[in-house]
Amino acid sequence: MSTDYTDMQLDAMRELANIGSGNAATALASMLGREVELSVPRALALPLADAVDAVGPADRTVSSVVLPIFGDIDALVLLLFPTEDAATLCGLLGVEAGTEVGDSAIGEIGNILGTSYINALASMAGLAIEPKPPHVVTDMLGAIVASLLSQTVGETDSALVLDTGLDVADAACSLSFLLLPTTGGIEEILGRLGVGGA
Repeated sequence: MSTDYTDMQLDAMRELANIGSGNAATALASMLGREVELSVPRALALPLADAVDAVGPADRTVSSVVLPIFGDIDALVLLLFPTEDAATLCGLLGVEAGTEVGDSAIGEIGNILGTSYINALASMAGLAIEPKPPHVVTDMLGAIVASLLSQTVGETDSALVLDTGLDVADAACSLSFLLLPTTGGIEEILGRLGVGGA
């Protein structure tokens, strides 16, 4: 449940998501050489267990791109693509999904999308943050999230979930964007956006 956050705080996160997705659509359109539209149907700040449930069943196979970020806040950015949508994006780039080249292509798409969101966050919230190189994993959603939690155990208590519809020149795809900040990270972001406090 996101009841710990006020409507004003959630609106601020949706606005952040809208700006980030706009930047991401522009960058991805340039990479693919075709029109791209990203929508943000919902922006949720949730406890981690609820965040996992919000993005899909634990046994669903997904391609994920993980971007660690560091600076004023430390966090992990996790982009989740259903495997069929990852295959669609690879096809648009003329590469085969599940191959080394395909994984590299998904990693670059994730890098472009994730960095666009991160740059929007940095600009809006006045944060000095930078991404590290991305890595790609295809596995069951539950296994991916469990692995990430083992890396951040005791540090991450909430996730910012942006479920995004991705429409690439008539090839509809979907992705989920999760920001997993260290403890207090979401509160730090809200404070920087001027909507801190309960």
